[in-house]
Amino acid sequence: MAHALPHDRLGSGRHAVLVVHNWFADRSSFAALHPWLDTTTFSYVFVDLRGYGQAVGHAGEYTVSEAAEDVLATADALELPEFSVIGHSMGGMIAQHVLLKAPNRLRCLVGISPVPASGVPLDEESWELFAAAAWNPQNRRAIIDMTSGNRLPEPWLEAAVRRSVERSDRNAFRRYLDSWAGTDIHERIAGTETPVLVCAGAHDKALPPEVMRKTWLRWYPNAELEVFADAGHYAPEEVPLAMVALMEGFLTRS
Repeated sequence: MAHALPHDRLGSGRHAVLVVHNWFADRSSFAALHPWLDTTTFSYVFVDLRGYGQAVGHAGEYTVSEAAEDVLATADALELPEFSVIGHSMGGMIAQHVLLKAPNRLRCLVGISPVPASGVPLDEESWELFAAAAWNPQNRRAIIDMTSGNRLPEPWLEAAVRRSVERSDRNAFRRYLDSWAGTDIHERIAGTETPVLVCAGAHDKALPPEVMRKTWLRWYPNAELEVFADAGHYAPEEVPLAMVALMEGFLTRS
């Protein structure tokens, strides 16, 4: 059964925004954005999905569909009839499931290096790397390093891996992979007119701008793509000021 998720709520603005984290991290991965948010115009709700952060002990199926139901339950608990959704990576797939389940409630959708609605087909070698990451921190490090373009400082990589291991349940982490990589809803969302902003990092070796053009921009007629020249897969941490300026400019127009 869907239930409201642990969350931080920042701001008192009338435009509510639910924010969904990536596969490797809990809601703390957005902490670098917090000081720069417009908390007068917007009310941000940063959630922890089941198996992460304060929800690490929450049992569940650990699927993107279930996560979307929980996001909606959180909106209901906060009495938010209308809201926007921001999703990072896996969170971008979850945001699309929220859109699919409650299209009339979404003002707009922002995807940050977001998983496409078609999922992410992985070759055999990549699948072994990703699947074993649930139990092997070195695999997590290799993926984070690769997706950020093999260019970020060692201390940051170490901190990202440590946070990932400490703030996620290994079994939940592994089961989410099956769901976000293997779920395909693109035929069900194609043509949806909800305004969509897709943010991609030029150094992202997993979900680069080219993938966004072939998926998100093809399926959403009101989608626009912005590319961060100095970021990989982790724009909220790599370029937080640019991230806030871009997403709030889009949210204001929607």
